[in-house]
Amino acid sequence: MASDEILDRISALLHSPDDTTVNTSMRLPVTLREAAALATEHLGVAPSTTAYTAQLLRSDIEASLLAAVLEAHYQEEPSDRPSLAEITLGVAEIDANPLARRPDLITKAAAEIVATHPKATPDEVLLWAEAQFVIRS
Repeated sequence: MASDEILDRISALLHSPDDTTVNTSMRLPVTLREAAALATEHLGVAPSTTAYTAQLLRSDIEASLLAAVLEAHYQEEPSDRPSLAEITLGVAEIDANPLARRPDLITKAAAEIVATHPKATPDEVLLWAEAQFVIRS
């Protein structure tokens, strides 16, 4: 786990007003470079492939930073960590899955699936809940 100082430094760098650039040498697969060039030219995702690469790198670092900060919080406050059932319910709500209206089925499915698959994902819980719903209907 990264220290608080490292997390703070990453955050400060991401929020710095300094826009000085540096040349880098990156080796990219040819197909990825071509896809990025086409995306910038025809989909308008960024003004250039360099800008697109920088934009995606920034987004990935920001997501990693948020995940690390959240994990650090959970280490200090384990009771704040949402259960698999709670996460699955959130996923169901975001995806407008009909099971979002049945938290009882999601909670039961999460408990059942974790018994044999301790690292189950929310999508696996939803799949199990849907299968159980169909079988019991």
